Amino acid sequence: LTEGGGPWWRRLCPSFDGGGGVLFAVVLQEDPLPLAFYVHDAEITSSLGRTLESQAVETEKVLDIVYQPQAIFRVRAVTRCTSSLEGHSEAVISVAFSPTGKYLASGSGDTTVRFWDLSTETPHFTCQGHRHWVLSISWSPDGKKLASGCKNGQILLWDPSTGKQVGRTLAGHSKWITALSWEPLHANPECRYVASSSKDGSVRVWDTAVGRCERILTGHTQYLASLRGHVAAVYQIAWSADSRLLVSGSSDSTLKVWDVKAQKLVTDLPGHADEVQPTLVGKWLRGN
Repeated sequence: LTEGGGPWWRRLCPSFDGGGGVLFAVVLQEDPLPLAFYVHDAEITSSLGRTLESQAVETEKVLDIVYQPQAIFRVRAVTRCTSSLEGHSEAVISVAFSPTGKYLASGSGDTTVRFWDLSTETPHFTCQGHRHWVLSISWSPDGKKLASGCKNGQILLWDPSTGKQVGRTLAGHSKWITALSWEPLHANPECRYVASSSKDGSVRVWDTAVGRCERILTGHTQYLASLRGHVAAVYQIAWSADSRLLVSGSSDSTLKVWDVKAQKLVTDLPGHADEVQPTLVGKWLRGN
């Protein structure tokens, strides 16, 4: 089982770099995708030969090599502007792509929310209802609702298919909205809850499905829960993957982790010398 004095696996597969090409030829796949290959649940990271040597594979056995597509997001440099969407009369403050990528929503200092059709590069709907700058917008994970928050602390919900407001205005924050975040789709397919953070130092969780609160806390009647603890403005919030926790970042230089169901602070993560930015909140979630 050797050839030219070399290990037996060199004769069988001189190089596994072309494994993907061979596979695509067999399944008649015209557009190659990045693949990962596995032997006995161990990923082939360098070469097939080294993997076989490390696992002491018997030479008389048929070897199964398992493959699966890799989830890779490639970042390419943007060298030029491809489109310009005009229509807002004042500064555009917030933008967000729909989950499908077919539409874009924008919030502006002109107090409107606009839905854009990216295939035609034209405005789909212009939504009026806010009385102040629209500072934050967020699509529900199923793409059926858009939440927008403005400088007067109010949150409005919109139907992207009609451009009409859904339900009543969610009011309770005493200062402007800094961020909005929907509960993950896999945790709740209803896309029912949206969290908001504010300059007033609080985080609130709203029930958007029934238009009323499930619990009345501190005298408010419109929201599901109010999480208090930061001593300065809260600028970013994000759900954990299982939707059990919320993490908030504030200009008080702390990250706070909240138990949403129990409505209490789980842990306080101090240590930052300055205000916590969005990237830090995201990194904490990816690591837990």
